[in-house]
Amino acid sequence: MNDTIFALSSGPPPAAIALIRVSGPQADAALWALAGRALPPRKAVTVSLRDGGGELIDRALALWLPGPGTATGEDTLELHCHGGRAVIAAVEQALGDVPGLRGATAGEFTRRAFANARIDLAEAEGLADLLAAETELQRRAAIAMASGSLSRTVDEWRDRLLGLSARVEAILDFGDEDDVSGLPIGFGDQITDLQNGLQAWLTQPRAEMLRDGFKVVLAGPPNAGKSTLFNALIQEEAAITAPLAGTTRDVLNYPIAINGIPFRFLDTAGLRDETQDAVEAIGVERARSALAAADLVLWLGPEGQGPPSAWEIAPQQDRADFPGKVTPRHRVSAKTGEGLDALRADLVQTARLSMPAPGQAALNARQHRLLSEAADELGAAAMVGDLLLIAENLRLSRLAFDALLGRTTTEDMLDTLFGRFCIGK
Repeated sequence: MNDTIFALSSGPPPAAIALIRVSGPQADAALWALAGRALPPRKAVTVSLRDGGGELIDRALALWLPGPGTATGEDTLELHCHGGRAVIAAVEQALGDVPGLRGATAGEFTRRAFANARIDLAEAEGLADLLAAETELQRRAAIAMASGSLSRTVDEWRDRLLGLSARVEAILDFGDEDDVSGLPIGFGDQITDLQNGLQAWLTQPRAEMLRDGFKVVLAGPPNAGKSTLFNALIQEEAAITAPLAGTTRDVLNYPIAINGIPFRFLDTAGLRDETQDAVEAIGVERARSALAAADLVLWLGPEGQGPPSAWEIAPQQDRADFPGKVTPRHRVSAKTGEGLDALRADLVQTARLSMPAPGQAALNARQHRLLSEAADELGAAAMVGDLLLIAENLRLSRLAFDALLGRTTTEDMLDTLFGRFCIGK
């Protein structure tokens, strides 16, 4: 954290403009080394960038941002130069020649923002999701998290919890004094009310579905038309189709967005109990595993023989000889396009109801686990009558809140999180 780091923070060259950021205690030395002058704070100024030998590298806009009121909490220099590869390489070479400067690692700028309390861990996770967002729904959920929607709520919960803990601790420490009475009437109700607030968040759709996509598995026996329908839904010839049974031998996994909703369609091997082909048998086993992990199964096999809650799909409606279904949810033909628009619309509506509402922050697995721990401790505190146990339950709930926001954490977890970021962010 005592090093001064630099990196290209804009897109890969060539580009019209390249943004190179410098952050750390030697950022002013970098400014003097390349521009040869001081700059007024927070004002873009045109400068001549020169290398150590005094040769002109580029004419650029420079922005001097003194800490701690910066994104990283440190002195920061931004150089907006021309975006050619040679220009960027020359600027980076000149910065690397300045004593005390080095190239940044992945996510190091954001990690410094976290370490300097410019953002908390939940906001950092939201920022990572924002960088990875590919759909509007993902973007809006990530913006909500990165903007502190969850963090503000957790801080409010923590303040309420501190008030409850203070009341219990006062009785434990000063219960024999006249001005300290027992727990007030309704104290347990206050704990339960706080727990209910946590449970409301825990029951909301999770971030994993939003990030990974709504998993739709196409399943059925061999030659049921799964691969053909799979290709039609993703509008790509990703799966091999043939009249020969057992053509699909592995799970094909294809992410796609439909009307802004992220999906992940999975084509699977035809399900049958016996096969003499060892490779096909492995594919069938993988197909069964995919079914177990699916958010939704489109069942193209005999009616009533699919998994519980699967949608009955009557495929190949262009074929008069293909077995029909009495009450399918959809009748489709991938060849003629019959029923495909209705199926897609139904999928979008179903997935939308299973995902966070637009602009709603969603918990990831780590946040969900810690919030569950906090809620469990609150539930335990509401059930016991021993003040020492209540105080301990409330303390453990508070620790879970602190871990969620990164006030107590481990280096390994931070390495994993910030390793998701690109260099320069």
